[in-house]
Amino acid sequence: MKVAIGCDHAGFPLKDLVIKTVRDMGHEAINFGTDSADSVDYPDYAAKVAKAVETKQADRGIVLCGSGIGASIAANKFKGIRAAIAHDLYSAAQGVEHDDMNVLCLGSRVVDAKLAPQLVEAFLNAKFSNEERHLRRLNKVLAIEAENFK
Repeated sequence: MKVAIGCDHAGFPLKDLVIKTVRDMGHEAINFGTDSADSVDYPDYAAKVAKAVETKQADRGIVLCGSGIGASIAANKFKGIRAAIAHDLYSAAQGVEHDDMNVLCLGSRVVDAKLAPQLVEAFLNAKFSNEERHLRRLNKVLAIEAENFK
């Protein structure tokens, strides 16, 4: 699996650990920056990751900022992106299994270096269930997206 990874300055402290986790799992990590703790704007990096997933350059994405909130908001502005914050293992896996989440957003001021790799593993190991109820709900979300992304 190809995984696009990006962060702002606040997410930078966890970025290398996330990249290492992705690679240790046998996946390809595509680094979209930032590459320092110098102040930058999270929308720029969330957009790079979301665009990579939207255009199929990457299968999934991970964006890090201080809280995960800004990254999630920005990434969700792209068609086909289902980005969500997950700061617990259940949400990191369930977001994929039930909602076909394709971008994980993490807050480095919320998640520590012990939990971050576990969240990445839960996200990347999860598969969409394809259960009828989940497909029905996903199709409703896709219909809303189609109506609003004209």
